[in-house]
Amino acid sequence: MRVNRISSARGRTAALGLAVAALAAGLTTGAGPATAQPQSAAAAPDCSAAFRIEQKLSSGTTWRMCWRYDSKAGLVLDDITYQPKGEPAPIKVLNSARLGQIHVPYDDGRAEYDDLTGQDFAKDLMNLAPAECPGGTIKTVKIPDPYPEQNPNVKGLCTTTRSRGHAYRMQGDTATKVYQAQGKDFLVYTVNQVGWYEYMTEYRFQDDGTINMNVGATGTLSPFDYDAGDGKGWPIGKGAAKDKATSHTHNVFWRLDFALDGSTKNRVEQYDSTLTPRGADTPTVKTTRTKVTKELAGDAKTYRWWRIVSATGKNKDNHARSYEFVPGPTTRYPGRSYTKHDIYFTQYNKCELFSSNNPRCDRDHPKSVDKWVNGQTLTHPVAWVNVGFHHIARDEDQQPMPVHWQGFSIAPRDVTAMNPLTPAELAGQNGNYVGGS
Repeated sequence: MRVNRISSARGRTAALGLAVAALAAGLTTGAGPATAQPQSAAAAPDCSAAFRIEQKLSSGTTWRMCWRYDSKAGLVLDDITYQPKGEPAPIKVLNSARLGQIHVPYDDGRAEYDDLTGQDFAKDLMNLAPAECPGGTIKTVKIPDPYPEQNPNVKGLCTTTRSRGHAYRMQGDTATKVYQAQGKDFLVYTVNQVGWYEYMTEYRFQDDGTINMNVGATGTLSPFDYDAGDGKGWPIGKGAAKDKATSHTHNVFWRLDFALDGSTKNRVEQYDSTLTPRGADTPTVKTTRTKVTKELAGDAKTYRWWRIVSATGKNKDNHARSYEFVPGPTTRYPGRSYTKHDIYFTQYNKCELFSSNNPRCDRDHPKSVDKWVNGQTLTHPVAWVNVGFHHIARDEDQQPMPVHWQGFSIAPRDVTAMNPLTPAELAGQNGNYVGGS
């Protein structure tokens, strides 16, 4: 927590020095990098070379996108395309992916913050050391509207690759051959400081077409908040009578503007499965599809999921391409109307950029995403995903605090006719295959 909210890295650093001494005694976009990786002109995203990112993974998958830096949201990725091996052209997935808000209410009711639009999240972009971007490239970001004494050029954007373990393993019936592959990911991330917290904004692009979107909170617990203002804070100092850190919640929102196959006329579908018991027999499960044609505030539940469906593109099996939402662990915060739902689908409005305390619409326009769900027909749906984490501090949170991650994924559903990582000798086993390889 941050008592009297230390709103910048400058203030936090000074305060941290004082705290250590005490403990010992007892709306715009910024410029980008000077250079960029080579990119083929035919497949270039719609941005200048300085803002262009392209990465071909060892498995043959290529991800392409543009990047920019917003004065409040920080890192924004635009024009994201996915091209697995065997596809003749890049497949457009998203117009843009960005944070929509980090809303932080405290359990004692004394403080509540919107870290993107109410604090200096974007200004306090951290310089990254080479060790923080292993095997990758650190790009220079120009901070919009910097502090008067601040150097606006920050080496703050890392692009790198990592292994993620098994992508698949199949031994088959004969046990004469094992098919296995190790998956590769392409990562794009920044670190922004707000008070005592440092937020890692990470986009992880897998070679199978999955996109993982995560925020990791790290840094330090504020030593000025060990008074347990909620009356119940967890003891983190010696003994149980003092140094109880006040509990709080991080409600992180993402805003996704889809454009599957280059069109924003995507469809939203909700799937629900109903289980019917049959005594001692195995229960039956029936799955139904609901076409979401109007704006929606959606609640996650067992056997429920959503997907965005392309209006124009199909895979080689003639199935409509789509991306499915795969939720991560979450704690839904019931204290505000805009945090009571897990996902929102709203009709595109260029000024609706932040899920709460949104400053970029006219004065009379509602300020939060729940108020934007008002029955409009979805012809250009925008998805807002809300993932909550209730932080009850523990001894292991000091010092420094380990990263606690929260996020979700979008996974391809019928984007390709088969697993995009299928080995060549199994490429004929599509559908009702009979025979051996």
